[in-house]
Amino acid sequence: MIVKFTKMHGAGNDFVVLDGVRQKIELPPEQLRLLADRHFGVGCDQILLVEKPQRAEADFRYRIFNADGNEVEQCGNGARCFARFVYDQELTHKREIVVETKGGLISPRLEDDGRVTVNMGAPVFDPALVPFDGGSGAASEPLEVAGEVLEISALSMGNPHAVQVVEDVEHAPVDKLGPLIERHPRFPKRVNAGLMQVMDRQRIRLRVYERGSGETLSCGSGACAAVVAGIRRGLLDSPVSVVTRGGLLTVAWNGVGAPVLMTGPVITVFEGEINL
Repeated sequence: MIVKFTKMHGAGNDFVVLDGVRQKIELPPEQLRLLADRHFGVGCDQILLVEKPQRAEADFRYRIFNADGNEVEQCGNGARCFARFVYDQELTHKREIVVETKGGLISPRLEDDGRVTVNMGAPVFDPALVPFDGGSGAASEPLEVAGEVLEISALSMGNPHAVQVVEDVEHAPVDKLGPLIERHPRFPKRVNAGLMQVMDRQRIRLRVYERGSGETLSCGSGACAAVVAGIRRGLLDSPVSVVTRGGLLTVAWNGVGAPVLMTGPVITVFEGEINL
């Protein structure tokens, strides 16, 4: 089976993008894992599948598969790549589109400077919807991990996030804490674990251990979740510059009920085809 693909990245968070509009694509988990494998496949953090919409108000349907082959609800950096892909491939001539995801509708917009802004929708704090068992919905709450009690902010940006504040993110034990938080029993659908360092009221440094992919160079929904968590805890003021290992993102949020707007770069690396 020959599959055409485009390799893209948003601030170092890299993707294999598949056109499911002009070619029929139905890949089982083992083939998705092969595509994502950096030694035997193309290599990526996530696979993005572009499809025709199922909802009348949407221009496209956007499906996201992590490197482990599991389908997930949302991916902010991927949404920016998605918008650039459908425009460059002439699947649309619109610079702003409505995209249907498993986590709800989002609206990416191509900016004149080449960056893409994504309306990620309003964050969700209801523990039952994150989901986060035993949560209170407070701005921060305790989570016991390996005998240590951490203060985390649990919320959903269409996908679940647990954000904690650390003094020095570069030396934070992401490799140790990430897997423990990701699979913590209080998160029944697992969770993306974010560790942020507050530099000042409008700048943070961030590392994210992503559910199903491990630590990535950047996580768009994780950046949104971190900024929302910081604003709710009284640590940040919108808009916030988010410094990741892969690049810079800008996130704006005006409070409960308002949508989160994320702006960042998009790069097309190469196009190709692979025999699966």
